[in-house]
Order: sequence, then C-alpha cells, then structure tokens
Amino acid sequence: MASRASAERSSSSESVRPNDLPGDPNCPHCQGVGYLRTDVPVGHAEFGKLEVCVCRRSKVANLVRDRLFALSHLDELKDLTFESFKPRGRKGLGEMQTRSIEMAFNHSQHYAQNLRGWLLLQGGYGCGKTHLAAAIANFAVSMGVPTLFLTVPDLLDALRFAYGSEDTTFEERFDQIRNVKLLVLDDFGTQNATGWAQEKLFQIINYRYINKLSTVVTTNLSLDEIEARIRSRLSDPELVSAVRMSAPDYRRPMEDTSHPELSSLDLLASKTFGTFDERIIEKLAPEELRSLQRAIKSAHSFSEKPKGWLVFEGTYGSGKTHLAASIANYRAGLGDPPLFVMVPDLLDHLRAAFSPNSGTSYDRRFDEVRTASLLILDDLGSQSATPWAREKLHQLLNYRYNAELPTVITVAKENLDQGLVDERIITRMLDERLCEYIEIKAPAYQGKGKRKIGKK
Repeated sequence: MASRASAERSSSSESVRPNDLPGDPNCPHCQGVGYLRTDVPVGHAEFGKLEVCVCRRSKVANLVRDRLFALSHLDELKDLTFESFKPRGRKGLGEMQTRSIEMAFNHSQHYAQNLRGWLLLQGGYGCGKTHLAAAIANFAVSMGVPTLFLTVPDLLDALRFAYGSEDTTFEERFDQIRNVKLLVLDDFGTQNATGWAQEKLFQIINYRYINKLSTVVTTNLSLDEIEARIRSRLSDPELVSAVRMSAPDYRRPMEDTSHPELSSLDLLASKTFGTFDERIIEKLAPEELRSLQRAIKSAHSFSEKPKGWLVFEGTYGSGKTHLAASIANYRAGLGDPPLFVMVPDLLDHLRAAFSPNSGTSYDRRFDEVRTASLLILDDLGSQSATPWAREKLHQLLNYRYNAELPTVITVAKENLDQGLVDERIITRMLDERLCEYIEIKAPAYQGKGKRKIGKK
C-alpha cells in the first residue's frame, strides 16, 4: 500500500509550478507529484522506497518516458540503477574504501529524490561514479524529469555537429543543454581543452550555476586541476555537495589507489611488525634495545591511528625502513593503502611529468603526493642535492606540515651529519607539537643472535 505524497511535494517542490509536476495535478493520490512512498513501518526493507503513481502509468506516460530516455543518451546505461549498484562495493575492500562507496551511494540516492543543488562525484577510474550518475539520471527520467546524461566530450561534439545540422541550430542545441531540468556531465576533464571548448563549458556551467539548475558532475580530477572559473562554481558549498570515492577500479580489482607506478611497497611485502621481532632477539646493548622498543611501540600506535608526523632516525640498516614499511603494510591490510616511496624515486616521478610523453601533468602528480592521506617518505637526504630537489621537498613537506597531514619519514644519521637535509625541513621534523622524533640507536642488523663487531 502507498501513502499520500502531499508532504513530499510541500517539502521538495515549494517553487515548482503545477504544470511542471510529472503527475496529474488532479490525482487524488499524489496531487501531481507523480510518486508516493510505500506505507510500511520503519526498518522494513521497502521503507522509504518511491513508487510511480497510477496517474503516470499510462500509455502516454510510457511514451514520454521513452522520449526522455532517448533524449538523455541513457539507452546503453539503463541497467545502471541504484538497485544494481553494490552500496558497500565488492568483497575484499577495506573499511575506509567501503565507507566512501556507501557514502556516495547514500548521497546520490538522496539527491535523486529531491534534485536540489549540484552533486560532484570525484574518484579514480572504475570506482563507480558513472554508475551512480546514471542511476540518478535513470531515476529522474522514470519520474518524468527532463534529463540529459552526457560525457563532456560528447556534449562538445553535440554542439560542434549542430553547426552543420539540418534538424537543429547550434543555438537550439546549446539552449537545450543549458536549460534542461537535470544535466549530468560525466567524465569532466577528459575533453579536449581548446579555448572554444573551455568557453562553451563555462557558459553552460555558469548559466546553470546562476539559475541553480540541478546538475551532476563526475570527474577523476582534483579541483586544483579544473579551470579556475569552473572550479570556483564547483567549490561553492552552498550549492554543491562534493563526495570523493576512494575505491579502486572494479575492472582491475587487484590494483589500488596508492599510485602503483610510484609506490615501493610491493618490494617490501615481507616487512611487517611480526618479522621485525628478529631485531629484538638480537644481542643488543640496553640503550640500543630501549630505542628499538620505543620505535616499535610508536610505529604500532601510529599504524592504528595515523596522526601527525613520525620520524625515524638511525644509521643505515638499523630498521627504519622496516618499521615504516610495517606501518604501510598494516594500513594497506585495512584497505587504506598509503603512498610509500623512496625520496629519489619520488623526485624522478615528478621530473618525468615534464616529458612530452607524460600522460599526467606535473601539477597533478605533485598534488597527488602532497595531499595523500598518508605519505611515507623513505631515506630522506639520499636524493641528489640540487636546488630544484631541495625546493620541491620543502614545498611538499611544508604543505603537509601546515595541513597536519599524517606523514612518516625515515632519515639516515649519516645524511643528517653531512648536511644533506634542508634545515627548513629539519625544523619541522623537530616540532614536538606535530612530530614524534625517534632516534634508533641500534647498529645495522647482522642476523639472529649476532652482536655487532667490537662488542663482547
């Protein structure tokens, strides 16, 4: 049984004129809203589910729905609905990734039912953005809402083709896109960034922004990578609800979002807290053993709840990298893989962005590293000490210092003694308000039960 929907209309359609409503304005059940909520108790599987009203279940309504599906470019995506979406993702995802998918699902479903403001879905390829965007569009069309679902390159092609079309003028097509009740722009940022394309996109987005027309945007870009005028509109919290999805590509489930082309963690899979115990049973002096025990305790605590900075200083082979990798492997096991990288590799990764063959801009690569949810920098000071390298490292760590982003750093005592670490970075590592600085006094590991040379 379905309940009356007058409350739905009063709460979500205060500014909607009767002739804009998808249902029959004289319908005694929905009063023109066009749908009702199932009348079941809270907790029931059907609670909150919307049903199309009988006033819209007519041959005419079906014809209208078919026309809207054709207009919306949704024919090939009609199976992408909320019912076919897995709100907690596939099996094997970590808790943080699962939560991000569930949050995006809930936001999208809520948005589809009221179409207020804008919704921005951000995330990597294959995380589910397009599915949720198509689900919103399919639901809106089923409710009789005029909808256009377009990838941004297709939108620009539609405008270009209108110049030579006999069926419609450019002005008509442009007006149709910018005025449609619901516009879904999928894969924003993959378009050819010509001056003409940027200008047309801005005109459409600015028009819809000014008139507060319902708009959904999906992108794998960060806001910093989007053209400034459009970025300012997408950043307006009063109009735009932004949701970031952190799940890996479902088409390549073995890959994660931790920059596999950069991360060194795959080479350190055996470095865990369990395998670090070999250092504890080694014959060490009391002071050496205490420093190791403190380092292990701090690493354990940090891996459970990354907060602030953690710095391990010690001689080569003392266990710094092992502990840093143990933290990284522990977090990866929870489904929250960090970015673990040796400093020289990081700088090579950034330099490669300047190559004409690079598929990613330098600004994007740098932003991905400096904003990583957890960054682990191994062997600070071993990089080439060029002015460019020193400046990039300072910019990176200064940003994370000011933003108080969780960061783990390992640094060799030898590199500190030789002045290979920028003084500006050292001052931040020594700030006890943010950073825990641990000096590992144990010598290089020499194997189980062995003592370092020179000790009795």
